[in-house]
Amino acid sequence: MKCFVALFITVTLAFEITAEASVRTCEPIKVAMCKNIGYNQTGMPNLARHSLQADADVTLQTFSPLVQYGCSSQLHLFLCSVYVPMCTDKVALPIGPCRGLCESVYGRCYPVLRGFGFPWPAELDCSLFPAENNHEHMCMEGPGERAPPLGTIPLDATNTIGRGACRRLIKPNSWIRVRASGRCAQFCDAEVLWESGERRAAEVWLATWAALSFACTLAAVAAQLACGDRGGAGERALVLVALCRCAAAAGWGVRAAAGRTAAGCAKDSTSPTRMLLAHDGLANPNCAVVFLLLYYFGLAASVWWVVVTGAWRASVLRPPSSNGGVRNDQHSSLLQLAAWGVPAALAAAVLVTRDVDADELTGTCFVGNQSSKSLLALVIVPEAICLLLGSVFLASGLRAVHRKPMPLPAPATLLNSAPPAHPDQSLLRLGAFAALYAVPSACILATWIYEYILREDWLAAPVPSTEPSTQPRPAFWVFLFRIFASQILGVMVAVWLATPRLKALWRRISGPRKPALAKCPSGPTPTPLTLHCYASHPHTLTRHPQKYATYRPPQQQSYRKPRHYHYSAGETIL
Repeated sequence: MKCFVALFITVTLAFEITAEASVRTCEPIKVAMCKNIGYNQTGMPNLARHSLQADADVTLQTFSPLVQYGCSSQLHLFLCSVYVPMCTDKVALPIGPCRGLCESVYGRCYPVLRGFGFPWPAELDCSLFPAENNHEHMCMEGPGERAPPLGTIPLDATNTIGRGACRRLIKPNSWIRVRASGRCAQFCDAEVLWESGERRAAEVWLATWAALSFACTLAAVAAQLACGDRGGAGERALVLVALCRCAAAAGWGVRAAAGRTAAGCAKDSTSPTRMLLAHDGLANPNCAVVFLLLYYFGLAASVWWVVVTGAWRASVLRPPSSNGGVRNDQHSSLLQLAAWGVPAALAAAVLVTRDVDADELTGTCFVGNQSSKSLLALVIVPEAICLLLGSVFLASGLRAVHRKPMPLPAPATLLNSAPPAHPDQSLLRLGAFAALYAVPSACILATWIYEYILREDWLAAPVPSTEPSTQPRPAFWVFLFRIFASQILGVMVAVWLATPRLKALWRRISGPRKPALAKCPSGPTPTPLTLHCYASHPHTLTRHPQKYATYRPPQQQSYRKPRHYHYSAGETIL
């Protein structure tokens, strides 16, 4: 009886395996964690009896902290080979891990799980997998471990190979400790916070807006210099803002032309064949050039914007006088020294402290991409000071504009000629532009503060847990918006400078405009002022202008009683 029961069970299992093999079809891998793992086709059910890839994805998320902890370099491949096994049309059964791969991962990661009080999962029992890869049982052996198991060497020895000190960071296998600076440097091609698709999208976005900003600002500055219009202090400072934005856009262009590796990566001093994300700008000339163009001219543009707001406030409060030329020249020299000297001093401080580094998303060299302290001291604080000073000048000027009475022209001016342009139109236009310029600047500063506050949480390695991973990630749209806002500033300046010239060109093309007709006052009783208005405007009364010019209304006289005269017969009455 027992023999028949065993035979029945064996036949049933055989039929299940056959049906499973016949039902299983290869499909593309949809689990994000197992994409680009070395194969792109899988089959369900997997070795853990999951029938859907979504179920396997949920289970894999519970191992995400352990993968990020980096207990084994083969853990990622091992988990994917179990929950998302390889599938091919030539083999009926799924291709999972070999027993040697499982035992290697078990020896390194089980002590970590045991230290946190978690058991080894039953579906990952190494006895369930083939002992070796052959024609009867195909399996994946893995590339082998790149470092000794944890616990077999002391921590100091781990530091010598450059990985132990970076265990506190997410994906520690993507970092290495640099002896010269004592910091953890990221490998150039490592995907820590951003995926390859996001990098490509950001690079296209950056190149497009940088090209637009460079073309607009270059054309505006060239036209301004060719025409030679000096204008007031605010207009001259605005031209320098456009020049600085043009140079900063050129820095983005140098980065796009050189490429990510040439502009944002540098060779490791201990291993010349290994490329690291630039953490010392002096080691890569391209990185240093990009940094100088972006940081120096970007900060100079912010300082010149403060000069624009200050000049606008001074013009509103105290109109320029004819005898103040010497004083204005002295002020201009001081402003030139401050606008060019302060950014130069800060850029020199960055180079001396060797804080130039590249970001992972675009590979652009700047300051504070890998150091939160440098980001706060050398980027956020200077930009916040410039924005605060400019806002104070704008608020003071707007308050003066609201309190300042508007002068009314004389009636004769309104009647005898067309109404002239308001003398304060250019001044109000400059103030409106300075206020609009502050909006993207404030948004850029907000993105820097956002990165400063949350960067440590993004890079911190999570604690292993059985719960799904809740590791915070940076918002991709925030960094795209920062690129857009930094380039739209140059476009705004160029449009403001080009608008008057475009209007003049349009008037020249469309022909002279007819003068506006002044409307004469009307009323029930004609007055001398009304008649003088009609007489002085021949387009209103085309006939007999002399008649209306010499006409005077009859004066009202009091009634006089007629006199009676008596004439003799010989007198003649005229």
